[in-house]
Amino acid sequence: MPLISPYDNNPAIDARQSETAMEIRRGVIRGMSRSDIVFVPEFTLPGGRRADLIGLDAKGMIVIVEIKSSVADFNADNKWHEYKEVSDRFYFASHPSVPSEIFPEDEGFILADQYGCEIIRESETLKLSAPTRKSLTLKIARAAASRLHTISEYAAKKDV
Repeated sequence: MPLISPYDNNPAIDARQSETAMEIRRGVIRGMSRSDIVFVPEFTLPGGRRADLIGLDAKGMIVIVEIKSSVADFNADNKWHEYKEVSDRFYFASHPSVPSEIFPEDEGFILADQYGCEIIRESETLKLSAPTRKSLTLKIARAAASRLHTISEYAAKKDV
């Protein structure tokens, strides 16, 4: 039995994000599930950037949601343009406490709280190339399976 376990901390809790960002994330995941979109949070893209949420719909379309919990958070980020190159649809998601006017008019926009979300402005739909889509879909599936494995190992350890 190892002295140090990689599963000592609950893998389902993300302590890197603010409470508001986590509420937005929860609301987007809950609300968008009604549109048959499932998400993997904190996903590392092929170029090394990290997407707040990457999702797949029932047809295999890839959706990226960039969460902005404050004006300062939005102003500090200029990498979101790169996310559009690896998604079919791109959205900003924010909370009612953040002024919606700061978000670009030509990008998708979601308003969320911890209970759900509303798409305020639909995203433009772009079409990824088939090789990019296949590669990303496989990476998303493997990330989801790996996280599920980690969570199940953590749960099994807690049952002992």
